[in-house]
Amino acid sequence: MSSPKFEEFLSKVTSKVKSTEAHNKIKKELTYHLQSLSQSYKKRGFSEEDSDEKAIQEMGNPFIIGEKLNHLHKPKMDWILIVIFVIFASISFLPLVGGIPEISSSITTIMGRQAIWYILAALVMIGFLFFNYQKSKNWWMHFYAIGLFIHLYLYLFGLTINGAKRWISLPGLTVDGTILSLFFFFLAWAGIFNIINEFRSWKKQGFLLVMFWIPIFLYLIVPNFMVGVIYFFCLLGMFTFARVHKKLAINLVVSNLVAGIIFIIMIITTTSHQSYFLTRLSTFINPNADPNGAGYMYMVVRNVLAEAGWFGNGLNNDVKLQLLPESHTDFAFPFLVYSLGWTFGIGLCLVLLIFILRISKNAFKTKDLYGRLIVIGGAVLFAVPTTWNILMAFGIVPIMEVSLPFISYGGSAILFYAAVLGFILNVYRRKDIVEPTIADDINI
Repeated sequence: MSSPKFEEFLSKVTSKVKSTEAHNKIKKELTYHLQSLSQSYKKRGFSEEDSDEKAIQEMGNPFIIGEKLNHLHKPKMDWILIVIFVIFASISFLPLVGGIPEISSSITTIMGRQAIWYILAALVMIGFLFFNYQKSKNWWMHFYAIGLFIHLYLYLFGLTINGAKRWISLPGLTVDGTILSLFFFFLAWAGIFNIINEFRSWKKQGFLLVMFWIPIFLYLIVPNFMVGVIYFFCLLGMFTFARVHKKLAINLVVSNLVAGIIFIIMIITTTSHQSYFLTRLSTFINPNADPNGAGYMYMVVRNVLAEAGWFGNGLNNDVKLQLLPESHTDFAFPFLVYSLGWTFGIGLCLVLLIFILRISKNAFKTKDLYGRLIVIGGAVLFAVPTTWNILMAFGIVPIMEVSLPFISYGGSAILFYAAVLGFILNVYRRKDIVEPTIADDINI
């Protein structure tokens, strides 16, 4: 219980702190120090009133303290991430030079669409940037339900394009429903991992097991295997840093491993999937066995990269017309390397690496567990498609439908990554305002 003198001192301090959200955190921290000082004086024989007075005097001028704390608790902006976002946005227009063979629209129309998507992306990012992310940590059940509802809608009313029933038709645009559901599942699991140690009973652990595998199953039905892979690694990354009690962690890991083995065996042995997976695997291992069929794209991408040179062949080339389909989406990286050279390609890889490492580093600058989980999950959401997209160009991983974040053409992915980046910037912005929720960082 704080004394009236302490309360008066704290009021003077917080009067200089503009961020009202930081007031409670500051009061708790200063109260702890004031009480410690007061106790030390009481042990020396001073009265309670004199001890409180001396503790306040030792702390110093409250208004000067308040001004210093105001500077420390100002909302922060990670301008490096924003600058890199602008760089990626600019690069995204390069694969559109010369038009897109798969799209009959003019270059002006295509460029205009991309510009509109980025205007919307900026608005989405700003919206999530200034939203108090902590308010959403108890909404995990609602987020998960929204993700399931999106898949129900896709099953009943989704548009089928290129054999995948994953598109939602909205006035003036078409949205990838699987990307949309991934965003809500990501937020749902950040909230779940924030309170994961409350799921100690076998029933609750079984509930988590079912919740984990349902989205993967739904992504395979659509189908969109790559989103399922991204979802899996996103949850794995958050789980690794969720501070789960040892016994609970072992139970969850073992049960999910068993369920995963059973699930994979069922998928591979299913007649409808068996030939698909075997073809994909054999083509990846030996693309030369069928150079004009399933192995064609492996051969094409290999040849395109081999002919790139250090400074490329210019953006106005015929590679997208004659050889490389989807050069604006899945194969934007090999197209950019072929057009602008390995000098540009290596530079782009370095910028992508800096972007992901910067996000990962920011995760450990916040003392709020929920915020840390959001940033870690967000880092994985960027890292997995980026790594896969680049590695599949080198033939290191199988060719899948995966875009390069912020660089590949496509509104759904751009808006998705903008929303994720908005949340990441939000956590960074509030890192010095929120109260600590990670045990090692709580001082009181």
